[in-house]
Amino acid sequence: MLTNTSIADAVMASLDHDPRIPDSLEIAVSAEGPLIMLRGTVESFGQRRAAAEDARKIEGVDEVDNELKVSLRGSDRRSDDEIRGAALQNLIWDVDVPSEFVDVEVDDGWVTLKGAVMSQYQSDAAFDDVSRLYGVIGVSNEIAVNP
Repeated sequence: MLTNTSIADAVMASLDHDPRIPDSLEIAVSAEGPLIMLRGTVESFGQRRAAAEDARKIEGVDEVDNELKVSLRGSDRRSDDEIRGAALQNLIWDVDVPSEFVDVEVDDGWVTLKGAVMSQYQSDAAFDDVSRLYGVIGVSNEIAVNP
């Protein structure tokens, strides 16, 4: 039988073995039935996403409340204009994203995607394109899907 402790322990073990998360000890994990809560601080938005992915893969986990904060170190910081430029360039390079219909706003490292596309796949691809950029602390995907 899966208990809250065994599920939380399995999530912590998964985080410990994930090379994308170098400081897994900075992540607190708690479980309430099928809900996992992640709290603490990570160094990038990519690490935040990786931690949630790891938690979702554990048997008995149905939902992840990801409250991890992103705290960028000095060399990982970028100006909002730099992030916006890199994000727009990534969208242009991605053949799956109709970049002419997607706009990017950046406020203190938080990226907001706006616009309209024909499929959820295109919206998800745009999200993935910008979420990998260094300097990004979070992404809001406000792209409308209009088939």
